[in-house]
Amino acid sequence: MSAGTLSFPRRPRSALSAAASRMLLVAGLLALSSAIVYLGRHGYRDAADPGRPLSVLGSVYYATVTLSTIGYGDIVPVTATARLVNTAVITPMRLIVLIILVGTTMQMLTEQTRANWRLVRWRSRVCDHTIVIGYGTKGRSAVRTLAESGTGRESIVVVDLQPEAVAEANAAGLVAVTGDGTRRDVLSRAEIGSARQVVIAVNRDDTAVLIALSARQLNPVGTIVAAVREEENKDLLRLSGADQVVVSSGAAGQLLAISVVSPSAGRVIGDLLARGRGLNLVERPVTAAEVGTPARDADGRVIALVREDHLLPTDDPRAGRLAGGDRLVLVSSCRQPAPATSAPSRKSSHVDHIV
Repeated sequence: MSAGTLSFPRRPRSALSAAASRMLLVAGLLALSSAIVYLGRHGYRDAADPGRPLSVLGSVYYATVTLSTIGYGDIVPVTATARLVNTAVITPMRLIVLIILVGTTMQMLTEQTRANWRLVRWRSRVCDHTIVIGYGTKGRSAVRTLAESGTGRESIVVVDLQPEAVAEANAAGLVAVTGDGTRRDVLSRAEIGSARQVVIAVNRDDTAVLIALSARQLNPVGTIVAAVREEENKDLLRLSGADQVVVSSGAAGQLLAISVVSPSAGRVIGDLLARGRGLNLVERPVTAAEVGTPARDADGRVIALVREDHLLPTDDPRAGRLAGGDRLVLVSSCRQPAPATSAPSRKSSHVDHIV
């Protein structure tokens, strides 16, 4: 698979296995026709050995040249039975072999045409999709959480340099691009210009910075979320165009410490991260009926308020009166329907963490 190639979900079947199945079918037809000719060997005349019935080798030879060509005329059926068998059995077998050979070529052409058609159709329809760059542990987890949150897999595009990861993404029902996410042409093949969100989940912080720079240049308004390993690279990712930056190593260390100091709190955080199992974090806009009321009185278990560039706890004085455009962050149980949410804006602002 060449770099920058766009691939679509498909059932995993290698070209080798498809060719092997056809070869086995042709070999089976050859063996069957050889056996039929040998059983009627007395009805054939061999110019190389006239007066004697066909040998096993002669039967295999006759079946081979008859199925692959029209024969050479050195072995011919001379009895009525042998000619009837050739007409009713051997000739249909020859047609089947011909169909297999021609069908293999036609299938290759058809698959190429179908791939081109799917590519044109996909490019004409894709819009407001989510691009996940890096399909490793973090990338797969991000895709799984997006799918569990209601994002359709047809709206997710994976970009990865490893063909194995791309094949795994296709097997999971995702459109994928093989290539380096730092290259503009690879990102363009993923239609990054019309993407709503970009998730950068690569293993190297310097690579994440380069991807964020390229992604922001190609999509000035989309939301870019990136993961970094080191805290010191967090601000660099923000300067490169990332709207949200998650420090993976720091988050893991904090969760470990919380689990030691307060095991129950650690379990709650772990449950929130394991979306769909227990507690879930959801976000929704403030309704018209809730405008002017305190955040803590809103419908649902509200734990935070998002207002412009700030994330406010419910006990913050500024959260005493909700305003239009505010968004609420709530905790809900996966066994209960979550409050109605709307799609995030094309450009989300930087949000301060709760202290």
